[in-house]
Amino acid sequence: MSVKITGTGSYIPTEIQKNEDFGNHQFLNTNGTLITHPTTVVIDKFRKITGIEERRYATDEQNTSDLAYIAAEKAIQNAEIDRETLDYIIVAHNFGDVDKNSSQADTVPSLATRVKHKLRIENPYCVAYDVLFGCPGWIEGLIQAQSFIKSGMAKKCLVIGAETLSRVIDDYDRDSMIYSDGAGAAILELTKASGGIISTVSASYTLEESNFLFFGKTYNQTSDDRNKYIKMYGRKIYEFALNKVPMAMKACLDKTGFGITDIKKILIHQANEKMDEAIVKRFYELYGQEVPEGIMPMSIQKLGNSSVATIPTLYDLILNGKIANQSIQSGDLLLFASVGAGMNINAFLYQF
Repeated sequence: MSVKITGTGSYIPTEIQKNEDFGNHQFLNTNGTLITHPTTVVIDKFRKITGIEERRYATDEQNTSDLAYIAAEKAIQNAEIDRETLDYIIVAHNFGDVDKNSSQADTVPSLATRVKHKLRIENPYCVAYDVLFGCPGWIEGLIQAQSFIKSGMAKKCLVIGAETLSRVIDDYDRDSMIYSDGAGAAILELTKASGGIISTVSASYTLEESNFLFFGKTYNQTSDDRNKYIKMYGRKIYEFALNKVPMAMKACLDKTGFGITDIKKILIHQANEKMDEAIVKRFYELYGQEVPEGIMPMSIQKLGNSSVATIPTLYDLILNGKIANQSIQSGDLLLFASVGAGMNINAFLYQF
């Protein structure tokens, strides 16, 4: 018996925001002074570092729980299960439902409760709850679901990662170009098939690292805007990720009898193209190996960074043949990994 992902689904919002759409933005430094470089130069440098060319935003009438629900419906249909047999619905997010005209998070009731309501599930013993774990939230939800199943507390779980980061970005902050909206979902079941989740690892670094990502005021110091927006210390996050994530990936792999050459794909949080490439390069260097060509599928170029939604969305797109030159075959060994606010890190090794 093994715990496997038996169905996936994702929702990619229809509103496309291209890099050139930021051309009229007035980007400011953290102290409120104007960035002296022309906006076109700022945007070009941003693209070269992050790899992002465009991103997706939810429509004005959509919210995070709406995106989560759509992805969930697709995963349930893909798994061909009766939704009433679900034991848990776990929704990973960071900011709850955020209306278009307000950055205030709405988490009462929980997003998982809202998704269960939208799914019209009557079974009261289908437990719905949220996970707040930064960008690694979807993986953490999957790890929790696996624990429930292995312990006998559950047989089927729905794990969703959803976010509308476009609602919590400061228009005066150039980092706002990183963030996007989306949702991805997976059904996890106990099956007689081989493979599935083989090993997991999670870690939280909460001393000086805890505020690398935070909620802060707009950089426009002349504004009376009292809302708070997602902020980050990009260089510190980059250095942290390069030092800690490869070690976590190694710890996850070393728990098993597999070697690094057995890995067919690495599905890593779509945070920053250069950073992800550096993480994977350093991971292979720990084993004295070169990075194999095509080992790391990417979606960030067109979808941006949708936090908890990036990995489940990427996985679903690959399975549906929507990532060029990427596919997953039966028996393939996959390593999933993420890093984000907390600072939190996690990974799991999975045999398809």
